[in-house]
Amino acid sequence: RRGQPASPAMDEEYDVIVLGTGLKECILSGLLSVDGLKVLHMDRNDYYGGDSTSLNLNQLWKKFRGEDKPPAHLGSSKDYNVDMVPKFMMANGTLVRTLIHTNVTKYLSFKAVDGSFVFSKGKIHKVPATDMEALKSPLMGLFEKRRARNFFIYVQNYDEADPKTHQGLDLTTLTTKELIAKYGLVDDTVDFIGHALALHRDDRHLNEPALDTVKRMKLYSESLARFQGGSPYIYPLYGLGELPQVSVFSVCYTFIVILHVHVTKMLICYNAFLCYRVLHV
Repeated sequence: RRGQPASPAMDEEYDVIVLGTGLKECILSGLLSVDGLKVLHMDRNDYYGGDSTSLNLNQLWKKFRGEDKPPAHLGSSKDYNVDMVPKFMMANGTLVRTLIHTNVTKYLSFKAVDGSFVFSKGKIHKVPATDMEALKSPLMGLFEKRRARNFFIYVQNYDEADPKTHQGLDLTTLTTKELIAKYGLVDDTVDFIGHALALHRDDRHLNEPALDTVKRMKLYSESLARFQGGSPYIYPLYGLGELPQVSVFSVCYTFIVILHVHVTKMLICYNAFLCYRVLHV
């Protein structure tokens, strides 16, 4: 059955065989199927998602405690949906655009994350998502906001393919620290830009070419504007495990999936076809 779990005859021929139903494997299968290739998709587990799955209580208990059923006082297993690799997605990021290309988003419900926050000088502050929030935010003083605004306008207008927007600056050689210094921004603002907007994990970016930081800031801005929410992040309503599972079910092309099987042998034949044997468990 196309786009659904099945038990196909093992002597059929396929253009591609994909092992594992993690997110990247499911997206790969979807893209290959969209391009007209016949894909066989297999997984040793009895659920979709691999390391990026979302587990109910019974599955979670079995994975970490080795027992089939958890205590009754924890409630219904279906009330739990625990991500193995929790993360947010940028609303205009590569992953979201790939999901749109494969039509997966027609079968998924997303929720915009209400806001993102930073810890500064002993207090938690919301990262501004609108002009009004930016004016009221205590993260910058009045004059600093004006300087930062000039920098944000430069980043917003920057187009790597249009030298007119570069203002004579080569961001492939100019470091992030040198670029920000041209706008006279203080250290607290530099930290805010690098970690709350560009989402760098450390300060190494300050001594690296500024182009990457500018691209990250543009992605943040574009993602923020896409859903006009309180942050640039979105999240699948029923957990990240929905992504690989829906990727499988939504692709109505030459795409066959079987779960709970182990591949015991793979041979490369002389005629360049891939021969395989699977063991059902």
